[in-house]
Amino acid sequence: MSTEIISFEPKYAPAFKALNIAWLEKFFYVESHDADLLENCEQTIINKGGFIFFAKYQDTIVGCFSFIMIDDRIYELGKMAVDPQYQGLKIGQALMDHAVAFARTNNWNKILLYSNTKLENAIYIYKKYGFQEIYLESDTPYERSNIKMELLIN
Repeated sequence: MSTEIISFEPKYAPAFKALNIAWLEKFFYVESHDADLLENCEQTIINKGGFIFFAKYQDTIVGCFSFIMIDDRIYELGKMAVDPQYQGLKIGQALMDHAVAFARTNNWNKILLYSNTKLENAIYIYKKYGFQEIYLESDTPYERSNIKMELLIN
């Protein structure tokens, strides 16, 4: 059974919030910046030039990620989550494949992301896709961030 990557629709906003809160509470906690983005993702991400995508597996939303606009050719990859019941099915890989292809199709310059080295599997996947560690500013958007990475597209 293959995973389908679909674009944001308002009916999926609760799934976006639930998937992200589940992983945040498992590894960290929900920070105020997270809450702002998740409570009204259409207003805080989509309406500000960003994108949200979902992984659909057997008619169930099982994963997601967002692109938060920094400028018209630089986006932050964030809010990537996969339901633990569906991990091991390469859903994260399908989301990453879509993310990189979408950035290339739209002729972006780069994708940035903030993460934490505690998330070894995620860091491994980002490196596999060509992300490289870059300078982490002191005023990061997330308290949990201890690594910043970028993928140069063009």
